[in-house]
Amino acid sequence: MTKQNPLNMFITTAPCCWGVDDPKNPYLPAWQRVLEEASLAGYKGLELGPYGYLPLDVNLVSNALNQYNLFIIAGTIFNDLVSLSNRQALLLQTDNICRLISQLPKPNQYPNQHYAAPYLTIMDWGHDVRDYTAGHSDRAPRLPLDDWKGMVETIKLIAKHSFDTYGIRTVIHPHAGGYIEFSDEIEKIVQDIDSQTAGLCIDTGHTYYAGMDPVKTLSHYQERIDYIHFKDINLSVFHNVMQEKIRFFDACAKGVMCPIGQGILDYPSIYIMLKQIKYEGFITIEQERDPRHADGSLQDVKASREFLNKMGFV
Repeated sequence: MTKQNPLNMFITTAPCCWGVDDPKNPYLPAWQRVLEEASLAGYKGLELGPYGYLPLDVNLVSNALNQYNLFIIAGTIFNDLVSLSNRQALLLQTDNICRLISQLPKPNQYPNQHYAAPYLTIMDWGHDVRDYTAGHSDRAPRLPLDDWKGMVETIKLIAKHSFDTYGIRTVIHPHAGGYIEFSDEIEKIVQDIDSQTAGLCIDTGHTYYAGMDPVKTLSHYQERIDYIHFKDINLSVFHNVMQEKIRFFDACAKGVMCPIGQGILDYPSIYIMLKQIKYEGFITIEQERDPRHADGSLQDVKASREFLNKMGFV
C-alpha cells in the first residue's frame, strides 16, 4: 500500500456512524458526543446528519465545531422526494439547512474539485415497498413515469434554490431502499438532471448493496461526481440479509456495514481508480448501525480512518 497521496482526497465522517439516521429515534447519542468523538478519532470534518439532529442555531453549532476543530462538509435531506405534497416541506428544509451550513466553518477547496463544499446531499427515502426490496433490483418496483417526473422536478427546484440563494451545490445520493438505487435509476437521473443543476454523491457501500461494482461505477460517473461516501460490507451478514425480507436499516442493525478495510469492498482498487480519474475533494466514511451500539463507534471510525491513511488518503 502506498503512503503517498498525490491528489487531495480528504477523509471526513458522519453521524450515521453513531447510528444517527432517524432524528426521532429515542436512542440517539447527543450531538456533542458525536462531534467530540469524531475529533478524538482524528477527523477534521463531518456531515450535519439528518435534518433535526444538530440544532439550527448558527452560533451554538459554530462554537461547538470550533471547540473540536471541525468543519461541516455537507447537510442532508433524507426524505420522500416523490410525493408532491412533501415538496414545500423539502424546500423549507433546504432553506434551513443551507442557511446554517453556509455560515459554519468551511473546508478548503482543492484545485481540481468540481464545486466547493459544503454540499447539500439529497436522498429519496420513506417508501415501504422499496425499503423491503433494498438490494434486490429484480423485485423492486420502479416509479411510474409521472411520479418520476415529479421527483425530478422537486430535485431541480431544491438544487436551484440551494445554489442560487446560498451558493450550496446539491448532490444526488443513490441510496438503498429509495427510488434512486439501482443502475438503471442512476443512469436515468443523470440523463434527466444535467450537470449544471446537480452532481452525484456515489456511495461505495450502497453501490455494492445494489448489485453494482463500486470501481466501475466511480469510473463511469467520474464527470458527475462531486462528492463520495465510503462504506464497507460484512459479506457473511450481507448474504444472510439478502435471504430475508428486511428493511435496509434493520440490516444495518445486524452489522451489514463494518469498518473500512474489514469487509468485502476492494479499497486498493478504489484508491487506484480515484487516482486515475484524478478525483480531488472530500470522501465521507459512513457505517450505519443501531444507535444502541454507538459505544463501538469511536473505535470503528478510528479504525476506518487509520486504514485509509495507510493507503494514502488524508
